[in-house]
Amino acid sequence: MIDRGTFSVLGVNICAIDYETATQRILSAAHSQRALGVSALAVHGVMTGALDPAHRYRLNRLDHLLPDGQPVRWALGVIHGAHLLARVYGPELMLRLCRQAASEGLPIYLYGSRIETLECLSSSLTRQFPSLIIAGMQASRFRQISPAEKKTIIDAIRASEAKLVFVGLGCPRQEIWIYEYRQSLDIPLVGVGAAFDFHAGRTPQAPEWMQNAGLEWCFRLLSEPRRLWRRYLLLNPLYAVLISLQAIGLLGQLLAREVSPAHDSMVG
Repeated sequence: MIDRGTFSVLGVNICAIDYETATQRILSAAHSQRALGVSALAVHGVMTGALDPAHRYRLNRLDHLLPDGQPVRWALGVIHGAHLLARVYGPELMLRLCRQAASEGLPIYLYGSRIETLECLSSSLTRQFPSLIIAGMQASRFRQISPAEKKTIIDAIRASEAKLVFVGLGCPRQEIWIYEYRQSLDIPLVGVGAAFDFHAGRTPQAPEWMQNAGLEWCFRLLSEPRRLWRRYLLLNPLYAVLISLQAIGLLGQLLAREVSPAHDSMVG
């Protein structure tokens, strides 16, 4: 197990840990029914915090932000000397957690995406892990919700007796959701990004060599250019510039600035 500490990457506190450590901490919280907010962040996730002090505040109130993207892992090494042999990739983390949850009898809950995706995902996971208990699932509303709707969501998750919730709302909605629901649910909430679509078989994953080379963004851009071109063609170069500035100490107090959100975003 590896834990090199927690470090600022453009003001966002990333944990320099490995799969084994992340898995153990999440499962420990599941067994003890302890609130835990976790999300795996690639470049886009880090940049949402770097460019928005209110969202940076939310991110830094979660318990563990994991280095999902290779450039995030590299930044930990370049800036802080916290070298990791591998990233902690959300889709892979989800499979590891499901394998252990099946083995240890921990029911899981799926929140996010669309109902057809959840149905495919549920089938895929139970094929891979026949003893996995999927206690419930809810699709995203894809809009802001009312306080009454939020209570309905919380009540449904509690009633399911799930011990672990996977959240697949995409960045930054899933991190906002985890921040806003963490105190109401005494179990781990784990944001896994595109894992729902990948494991449901609805979106192709980049070949392993592209993932290892930090080129997954290129594969995804070519797969969904209309939706993702701004994310990758604008944010990736800006990330590289800002990381360089942080590495030579030119960002200063800008990275420390946070603003507490005035109210909940009521993400559904």
